[in-house]
Amino acid sequence: MIFDELDTGMRRFETSLDQTILPELYMAVRIDGRNFTKLTKETCRFEAPFDIRFRDAMVDTVKHLMDCGFRIVYGYTQSDEISLLFHPRDNTFGRKTRKINSVLAGEASAFFSLRLGVLACFDCRVVPLPNLECVKDYFSWRQEDAHRNSLNAHCYWLLRREGMSAREATREIEGKSIAFKNELLFSRNINFNDLPNWQKRGVGLYYSSYEKKGYNPVKDEEVTSIRSRLDVNMDLEIGEAYTDWVISQIPQD
Repeated sequence: MIFDELDTGMRRFETSLDQTILPELYMAVRIDGRNFTKLTKETCRFEAPFDIRFRDAMVDTVKHLMDCGFRIVYGYTQSDEISLLFHPRDNTFGRKTRKINSVLAGEASAFFSLRLGVLACFDCRVVPLPNLECVKDYFSWRQEDAHRNSLNAHCYWLLRREGMSAREATREIEGKSIAFKNELLFSRNINFNDLPNWQKRGVGLYYSSYEKKGYNPVKDEEVTSIRSRLDVNMDLEIGEAYTDWVISQIPQD
């Protein structure tokens, strides 16, 4: 068989499940760690419920993903997950979900593994969002998940340190209200509201502009240029103030 004919025929099967995100849709991705409970508790033995070393490794991974070939305008991380918001006109790989998922999962897995020096794996899913309100809802949802996870984790590990087994600690807080969990911590002199915001709200990464002074030797004069840098926000707002700020990261031009 002629190679060109074979190539054309086989590519029909290879691309038969291809899906693309329509250009009029906003696009986010969510990247999650695989088997990270074992990685954080057994392989690396990170401090529970939160460890700055793990947080910084996740933040550095987001930085890498925001500079690996896609046009990302906002990155968010909490626990072992990462959310990325794409520039509305990003057309990398023709917005094919197969390529976006595989490349970003691979980039995250490779970078995080090298960063920690242990094998780590992430999965990735594309999230098409039809309008700005859905973009707001998405990031509000992930931040609320961060808050709930943080409250549960602090309660769980408090009980574990007091001698409860994993099953007993889980049973003690399972199905209990937020008020109950806050009171549980408060009864041990822990005010959940006073804990670091990055533990309760996650961490946001965004681009900002700044002025950089230089020198033009041809004109023998000082010049100022506008540069862009990637900043990290560990004290995110909550509610509408937060989601409005996320939307402000999307270029309007």
